[in-house]
Amino acid sequence: MKRALLCSLLLTGCTVGPDYVKPDVATAPAFQELGGKSPYSTPVAGEADLSRWWMQFGDAELQKLIAEALRSNLDLLTAASRVREAREQEIVAGAAGLPQVNASGNAIRLHSNSSLTSKLGGGSSSSGSSGSSGSAAPSGPMDVTLYSVGFDATWEVDIFGGVRRGVEAAAAGTDAARWQMRDGEVSLTAELATDYLTLRATQARIGLLRDEGASQQGVLKLTADRARAGFVTQLDVNQQTALVTSTRAQIPELQAQARAMEHAIAVLLAKQPEAMTAELDATAPMPALPASLPVGLPSDLLRRRPDVRAAERQLAQATAEVGVAVADLYPKFDLIGAVSLASNSLGTLAQSKNLSEVGLGSIMWPIFHGGEIHANIRSKEEERQQAYNAYQKAVLGAIRDAEDALARYTTEQQRLAELERSVTAARSSATLAARQYKAGTVTYVNVLTAQANLLSAEDQREQSRMTLATNLVSLYKALGGGWSEEPA
Repeated sequence: MKRALLCSLLLTGCTVGPDYVKPDVATAPAFQELGGKSPYSTPVAGEADLSRWWMQFGDAELQKLIAEALRSNLDLLTAASRVREAREQEIVAGAAGLPQVNASGNAIRLHSNSSLTSKLGGGSSSSGSSGSSGSAAPSGPMDVTLYSVGFDATWEVDIFGGVRRGVEAAAAGTDAARWQMRDGEVSLTAELATDYLTLRATQARIGLLRDEGASQQGVLKLTADRARAGFVTQLDVNQQTALVTSTRAQIPELQAQARAMEHAIAVLLAKQPEAMTAELDATAPMPALPASLPVGLPSDLLRRRPDVRAAERQLAQATAEVGVAVADLYPKFDLIGAVSLASNSLGTLAQSKNLSEVGLGSIMWPIFHGGEIHANIRSKEEERQQAYNAYQKAVLGAIRDAEDALARYTTEQQRLAELERSVTAARSSATLAARQYKAGTVTYVNVLTAQANLLSAEDQREQSRMTLATNLVSLYKALGGGWSEEPA
């Protein structure tokens, strides 16, 4: 009975340490920030496919840039390399549970003139008196030649599952690396889209300043003509000149910001900073927002957010590593076998009389290691607890990111709606002030104030459009959009 039990143990083995169970995390049934007033784009709790969310902007240039970045971005290439490295580590971990076979060969040639080595055995010498039991040992030189080849195999039988736990940990590490690569895709697409939308918004602001500058220049010409005719003073001309130059002075700073965005996009594509300037200098309108935006449920974040998935896989890896440490408490069984051929002549090396064989089975059971093994187990258990805390934090952070992004997206829409009304009122005021000034019913200060208010309102509206578009990108990122099962 005992022998049968031992054989069963040797054949099937067991796996020590805790078995991993994916944590069950409770989430709210819906996002709390849904339902707010959204005049332009309404988030809804519908099922969402966010793998290629940038397609919803309908901007061919943005789609082209993201496709190129997913192929060539250096950070993403590095992440892909880490995945390949982790896969190789799986092979390394699995190799510990397989037999290790080695081949060896030796050729030895020994020549010695020492009388001592000759006396120790076997050197060639001149003939002596045969049959004399007390004759002296040979004292001539010694020549020894020996050839050998052999194979040896060792196998540590993984009875208690330490190797299997190591393979399990390595596989979880590969999964974590894969999800980290996908998280890199999410970050990359969001960063590139943000830079692109910021560039387009900045170009729109530059165009606005140029248009307003041209309009103000027309007013300046009219004012100068009226001053020469004696209808107004030079003060009016100076005030309008100051407004024109102030408007134009804002353009160089925005041009520098546009250049910075072009350089950032080029670097994300692994190109020289100036490589994309010619292509992106052409002004294009801001992409339109989707009328309806499905965002799914908070529970969807657990499978859609790559950083949450990576944290869960790191927890699985830490759990398996506890089992690796626990296996050190149990005995290790080794099977060793060796075959060798040895001869003093290559011609006779392969003869059966020169064959040697050895087989060995060994067991090693740690008895006392100064508490090292138990301390290592406790250390791995603490690492598992840390990984569990990190996973919980990743889940909470994902939900918070989504709620914050939803709040910013809906409130910015409300702000933009107010700014649209502000622009309409400011444009009407500027028109009325110009008419009243021509009629002589108001001073030129009213015209200047109306023009400045109009420019400020229009610029704030353009900035709000930029903020709303980048908030949408942040929402897509917070929801875990931007990756697919296909390799980057």
